[in-house]
Amino acid sequence: MDLAAHLKQHFDEGIELRSRMAQTLPAEIARAGEALAAALKSGRKALACGNGGSAADSQHFAAEIVGRFERERPGLPAIALTTDTSGLTAIANDYGFDRVFARQVEALGASGDVLLAISTSGNSKNIIEAVKAAQARDLVVIALTGRDGGAMGKMLRPRDFHLNVAHPRTMRVQEIHLLVVHCLCEVVDNVIYGEKK
Repeated sequence: MDLAAHLKQHFDEGIELRSRMAQTLPAEIARAGEALAAALKSGRKALACGNGGSAADSQHFAAEIVGRFERERPGLPAIALTTDTSGLTAIANDYGFDRVFARQVEALGASGDVLLAISTSGNSKNIIEAVKAAQARDLVVIALTGRDGGAMGKMLRPRDFHLNVAHPRTMRVQEIHLLVVHCLCEVVDNVIYGEKK
């Protein structure tokens, strides 16, 4: 096997997907980012959840919002629901793993907050339960999915946002999800603090 040629296929596939997503995603990312910025500006908070690589993306998102993205600015309120090992294990033990994020949304989420729900399949049961809990508590949902959007794509309300990366490979979806997270952070900064000079 020519490893270099094989690996070049990863780059080529990634470039093709980015080019395709550049035609379909930016307008919806902008709308979702504006809703997120409006919530944060009005004193609301963002919650984020995902499994595996998507858990890492949710933590990355929260770090960029609380810390900073590409400019100095005050910290903004965001919580990754994937980081409290005592809470996660207690909830999983007492209520089942499907409830690990929903229970936190019920405890921490309030009307006007935003839930960033990340699932590359769109079918992760614990993310679906978190979306249900968010909708019941009147949070805005920003769903990052892959493939055909799965069950999550079908359960969103008109006020929610579906950022779907229509590709079958998880790693390709995750690569675009990280780009989407960065785009959301940039929209937040530009809407709240003005365009970066």
